[in-house]
Amino acid sequence: MQPPGAGRLTARAFARLGLMVAIVMPGFPDMAAAGECSATSSTRRVPVLELYTSEGCDSCPPADRWVTGLPARGLTSDRVVTLAFHVDYWNHLGWTDPYARAEFSDRQRVAARRSGAGFVYTPQLLLNGKDYRRGLLRDDIPERVAAINREQPAATIRLVRKESGEESISASGQATAAHSGHRPGALAWLALYQNKLATQVLRGENRGRRLEHDFVVRELAGPYAIDAQGIAHLTHEFRTDRSWKRDTLHLAAFVQEPESGEVLQALVLGRCPN
Repeated sequence: MQPPGAGRLTARAFARLGLMVAIVMPGFPDMAAAGECSATSSTRRVPVLELYTSEGCDSCPPADRWVTGLPARGLTSDRVVTLAFHVDYWNHLGWTDPYARAEFSDRQRVAARRSGAGFVYTPQLLLNGKDYRRGLLRDDIPERVAAINREQPAATIRLVRKESGEESISASGQATAAHSGHRPGALAWLALYQNKLATQVLRGENRGRRLEHDFVVRELAGPYAIDAQGIAHLTHEFRTDRSWKRDTLHLAAFVQEPESGEVLQALVLGRCPN
């Protein structure tokens, strides 16, 4: 039962109400176009966890399962950005990893030289560019990530994702270094990664096994240099396959100092709502 005087709003009254809402809610963001969305990095520092792996390596599946289990332990992308780089130097040993790229092997070699190591291996984990070893009985990754989260970010990232048809995803945005000391030499990167992948391996060390993967980097774009004003302008069009499920594709951006491997900030943006 309606109170006395109640009734439907007239069009004019509705318009006035809409104006009032607009007035009392300054700064309310404009609705993005369909298939386009954006995000800004957190006020806490988010690290990057890199996994170097291969389907041709029989000791890699446990590491793959370990990173897959991180979100269930509370280590979601707003706390740590996980990226799995499949290397290609196992491909000649009986099985060609469909996700492997030579540039990912090169990235691992750069990290090895940075740490003074004379070789690369799989599986390898790097937390903010430094080697991370899991304990045999218990790892300390939640504590390590929490400690980094408590730090102030040294960069801010603004990222825009646009679904460009069925065969590409456009990324654009800006990365800004927070302190002048971080500007010289700092680099920004964009990555398109995919979850919920599976392969039935027919040859090699993992012959006969079904391997499941998450955080698989499909393409890494960059580096984008931080200029004298502390800004990097980010733009790239990622080519995708029609068979890839869009809900499983995520866009990541991060800013890193190449000499130390330290990540100044990182951000993930999932699929835009329809």
